[in-house]
Amino acid sequence: MGSAVMEYLIRSLGEDDVPQVVAMEQANQIAPWSETVFRDELAAENRVYLVADQAGVVGFGGVMLVGDEAHVTNLLVSPGNRSLGVGLHLMIALIDAALTAGARHLTLEVRSGNHPARSLYARLGLAPVGVRKGYYGVDDALILWAHDIDSEEYRQRLDDLR
Repeated sequence: MGSAVMEYLIRSLGEDDVPQVVAMEQANQIAPWSETVFRDELAAENRVYLVADQAGVVGFGGVMLVGDEAHVTNLLVSPGNRSLGVGLHLMIALIDAALTAGARHLTLEVRSGNHPARSLYARLGLAPVGVRKGYYGVDDALILWAHDIDSEEYRQRLDDLR
């Protein structure tokens, strides 16, 4: 966590947030999702999307739930709000939602060169299990998993990070 104190609300991503989220994607991602993709994701029954709101969206994330697995589909924090705990708190909120939905395992892909994100995910107990070569164009994706996120040990890990 950074030393700055930042107050924000983590809440569900709504239809009115889509333009801000799309603009964040376009400004910060090599292959940004379109407005259509976000609206389709919001309409899907097995998805949870959250935003960190501080008089506007400063970060967002989503998770797809399939059986007892949760797959983080997207996580982005605006550059001026990184290293302040926004990503960590969004991830914890997504994991909490996944646990409420019955998830036991968590997975995601991360750019192999995105060391700050990899560090965050390691703190959350996600470990690399494979590589998708060229998944992000010039960068590979590391496939990360955390198993037994419904265990008391994992819940304690989350509580220690809150």
